[in-house]
Amino acid sequence: MEKWYLMTAAVLLGLTVRWTVSLNSYSGAGKPPMFGDYEAQRHWQEITFNLPIKQWAKFINPDWIALHSSRGYESQAHKLFMRATVLIADLLIYIPAVVLYCCCLKEISTKKKIATALCILLYPGLILIDYGHFQYNSVSLGFALWGILGVSYDWDLLGSLAFCLAINYKQMELYHSLPFFCFLLGKCFKKGLKGKGLVLLIKLACTVVASFILCWLPFFTEREQTLQVLRRLFPVDRGLFEDKVANIWCSFSVFFKIRDILPHHIQIMISFCFTFLSLLPACIKLTLHPSPKGFRFTLVSCALSFFLFSFQVHEKSILLVSLPVCLVLSEIPFMSTWFLLVSTFSMLPLLLKDELLMPSVVTVMAFFIACATSFSIFEKTSEEELQLKCFSTSVRKYFTCFTFLPRIIQHLFLMSVITMILLTTMTVTLDPPQKLPDLFAVLVCFVSCLHFLFFLVYFTIIIMWDSKTGRSQKKIS
Repeated sequence: MEKWYLMTAAVLLGLTVRWTVSLNSYSGAGKPPMFGDYEAQRHWQEITFNLPIKQWAKFINPDWIALHSSRGYESQAHKLFMRATVLIADLLIYIPAVVLYCCCLKEISTKKKIATALCILLYPGLILIDYGHFQYNSVSLGFALWGILGVSYDWDLLGSLAFCLAINYKQMELYHSLPFFCFLLGKCFKKGLKGKGLVLLIKLACTVVASFILCWLPFFTEREQTLQVLRRLFPVDRGLFEDKVANIWCSFSVFFKIRDILPHHIQIMISFCFTFLSLLPACIKLTLHPSPKGFRFTLVSCALSFFLFSFQVHEKSILLVSLPVCLVLSEIPFMSTWFLLVSTFSMLPLLLKDELLMPSVVTVMAFFIACATSFSIFEKTSEEELQLKCFSTSVRKYFTCFTFLPRIIQHLFLMSVITMILLTTMTVTLDPPQKLPDLFAVLVCFVSCLHFLFFLVYFTIIIMWDSKTGRSQKKIS
């Protein structure tokens, strides 16, 4: 009974932090003509209710979504309604999935399960974007987490259904699609494609097709309407990247103006090749050796590959990497905490533009203290606890003196934290040179991108040198 009291307290604390952040300003408040993401969400409601499907209800307040005349609409009642919808979505979809996931964790104490749930719910990146900047990322991430739970515990059809809902709610869930596909395909191979495996494959295919048909049915009434939705989902005409995003193309455009030098179709091809090649090893390993642990780490690796190399990436897309990193928080607390801090830092230009400096500082400090005290992260830096034992042993066959990796990672973490604090302070207190107005934003992106490349190598090493898949195979067979 005590563990449920503690888990409830963790959830209430997470909700309190969320609602407190929501009391601040939001993206584009009172800044016509473009406004911001708050207005974007309201505008989607406006056109959904009016164009072209006119039968959907609008029983709360028609003025909020009146076609054209509601553009830039701001009122206290509407703000409260919009904020409440994010909180309700969290309560119904994301938070229950987090709590259930943590309750299902094995080989750790009840105290650690509660601590893991608290740290995930305090992750500042998602709180600041959904409640400060204003979006509904917790809906798609929540459905994705339900999907991860489903396929990890052999509820494959329910897990597939949940992930289909996630990907149809937000197309950026494609970042997680290949690990789902490879894990389920690997399960089918293990069961045998001439027996139970073939039956499972057919069931999965029917579930996915039926889910997509139901989600897309309202838009199949007119051909042009279907094409319009597809164009909105994949806006390739908007270019290789937007704004200041901490991926390869934006960060290195300082030295090589790829958008100006190469034709548009060549940019798309290069982006596809880099993305595909970077995630291929992890996906092959997962297909050949499917395991829940391998699935979790491949979700991290593939999402990070998409973020770093794919086409038309937004800074907020780092949240799609952060979710699976949260799921391995109890396994590698030091590296997970470090990554989640960097992911929030990478969105600094956006957060400052939305006047979210104070909420950012407070939520980051709360998250870091929760992780440091719950997991004693500074004591979890040995080769075993970093899950680099197999890799280091392999290297020591050729270089016997290779015993310094944990110390290097500790020093890199210290340098990383100092760099992030200095850059944040400089961005807030100093004016950039007139000739370089985006200097600090570019530095934040470049430093964050270097971090993410390092993390991609790290997680790929864990996946490729993992020798414990055999223990998980019993569950699948």
